[in-house]
Amino acid sequence: MAKRGPTYTCQACGAVYHRWQGKCDACGTWSSLTEEAQAAPVPGARGASSGRARGRVFALEGLKGETQDAPRIVSGIGELDRVTGGGFVPGSVLLIGGDPGIGKSTLLMQACAALALSGRRVVYVSGEESTGQVRLRAERMGLSEAPVELAAETNVEDIVATLGQGSRPALVVIDSIQTMWSGEVESAPGTVTQVRGSAQALIRYAKTSGACMILVGHVTKDGQIAGPRVVEHMVDAVLSFEGEGAHAFRILRGQKNRFGATDEIGVFEMTGKGLSEVSNPSALFLAGRDQAAPGAAVFAGIEGTRPVLVEIQALVAPTSLGTPRRAVVGWENSRLSMVLAVLETHGGLRLGQHDVYLNVAGGLRVNEPAADLAVAAALVSSLTGAILPPESVYFGEIALSGAIRPVSVAAARLREASKLGFEAALMPAGGADAGDGGGLSLRRFGHVTELVADIAARAPRRNAK
Repeated sequence: MAKRGPTYTCQACGAVYHRWQGKCDACGTWSSLTEEAQAAPVPGARGASSGRARGRVFALEGLKGETQDAPRIVSGIGELDRVTGGGFVPGSVLLIGGDPGIGKSTLLMQACAALALSGRRVVYVSGEESTGQVRLRAERMGLSEAPVELAAETNVEDIVATLGQGSRPALVVIDSIQTMWSGEVESAPGTVTQVRGSAQALIRYAKTSGACMILVGHVTKDGQIAGPRVVEHMVDAVLSFEGEGAHAFRILRGQKNRFGATDEIGVFEMTGKGLSEVSNPSALFLAGRDQAAPGAAVFAGIEGTRPVLVEIQALVAPTSLGTPRRAVVGWENSRLSMVLAVLETHGGLRLGQHDVYLNVAGGLRVNEPAADLAVAAALVSSLTGAILPPESVYFGEIALSGAIRPVSVAAARLREASKLGFEAALMPAGGADAGDGGGLSLRRFGHVTELVADIAARAPRRNAK
């Protein structure tokens, strides 16, 4: 039998090479390859011996048949249950990531305490903090009386053996997966091979026992969950905890969910007693906005199944640099470049000698192209000095030809705007799902030139372009 040689694994993406090299070809990261021993074949497994592997015959089923909805374990935290699709599914595995100190452990401790107080067995395994540190956090949050079973352990085999004692736990939290290690994997803790092997062992326990398991994952400097991407494919749901230190609220976003809608968000506010739910995030994002300043437009967006209103702020200022500056917070930089090119080409605006700053107020990150119209309105308003109507909302996608294209779920956007007291909506000329408009006055635009002309007519004469 041929001797197994060493392999080199990229610690950023998990790509495997048979020789060392300075740069990973898969992800482009330098000096990320680490030598790791190959896993030996499991004794007694099919194909482990030199003989030919033989499989077993299993039954095949058709598409037609009776199905049952997956049972749910409701945590009692409405925003968390919304993102997970209505609660935790027994036997499912969730991966949650976020920046250090964002509140991942705080949220999970609250969920564990709520389930434990309802009479379910809950186990919290910490690989980063001691049990004393976890108890102090629970005491600050007023949750020290909750019957949560706590342990500080990093060996996967010991964790699985301990969980098998007594009744099956309803929820198991592993904080975090990067600190776990398995004796069956010949690699240092924290490496890609260890993370993948530890996650596989924990997922196998969850699937065979029916316990719901939450894995906490570290994130890289660009916000991606650290470790091999294969772990994200192995789990049933991937949740991202977002927020900034300057803002008190946090956003839990579902990036993948086999049992619910993706891109669903839950909004929380950080308080001295932990995270509190925000039932009306639109009112929070619009609180304190300056209605008398140019360069601000209210965007009626959709996050998952929830309509959310948020303020888009733009500042267009003359530049003294050879290359104008483009700074974006909460939106895609490439999308801003496209909107600027359309406004300059089809709208007749001269933006090549101006710095452009764009910000989504409140720290929310907007991903849908329906924000194009609100961004364009804010940019034109800042450039011309025109003040947009404070009682109006904007939504619509801008094509490269300058046409304003319709977007989905217009009726829900209009209803949310009407509920918050807005009176008018500026939207694409096409589209037939606006319903009755939610009682709002609808103004439709078919091309970006119409939008520019409408805003320029409101500009002070000294600033008109």
